[in-house]
Amino acid sequence: MKPRLEKMADFFAARVDDYDEHMLTEVEGCVEAYRKLAELLPRNTHSLLDLGFGTGLELEEVFKRLPAVSVLGIDLSPAMLNKLRQKHLSNQIQLICDDYFEVDLGEDTFDAAISFQSMHHFSHEKKIGLYARIRKALTTTGVYIECDYMVIDQSLEDQLYAENARLRREMNVPQEAFYHFDTPCTIDSQIRMFQQAGFSSAELVYRMDNTTIIIARK
Repeated sequence: MKPRLEKMADFFAARVDDYDEHMLTEVEGCVEAYRKLAELLPRNTHSLLDLGFGTGLELEEVFKRLPAVSVLGIDLSPAMLNKLRQKHLSNQIQLICDDYFEVDLGEDTFDAAISFQSMHHFSHEKKIGLYARIRKALTTTGVYIECDYMVIDQSLEDQLYAENARLRREMNVPQEAFYHFDTPCTIDSQIRMFQQAGFSSAELVYRMDNTTIIIARK
């Protein structure tokens, strides 16, 4: 099947019923990454920002390790938000259905921030701007942990970004419009973006197949 563009919310709404099974059984490394991400959160994490929470699979592991943590989750998909609400009715979770590029994240608010398989749809420029806002929202010792689909070969990153741009031109879709198309970055590109956003350090801590975790420290 040829790659195609789909409106982001429509893409996830069409797949919400099968999303959990897909992530847990078909995406190599995700089961282990959910556990690893939770393990990486500092023990003194009381407030957590979750960007692109989907159906909240990562939160299941987070709550096992940090049962008292307070979570603010932001996701663009109403279908995913409703699915998460069916699983988690705790008053520890505040959910916002919106574009996390636009939501005010505050300053010195969160002990940690996470995202899981959400960032590989956006340009470097958009991500650097978001990462700078995440960094600002973290407390002094805060960390941002990103698990995402990342690649090794720079030529593959370049090829996918070029194909995304071509499809948008062909379909007359503005670059800023939210359409689903995988544009994974290399690990080196990701680390450079964190550095450009002002994080003091960023390091690879987990990788299985293309499922990769980088931890960035404020």
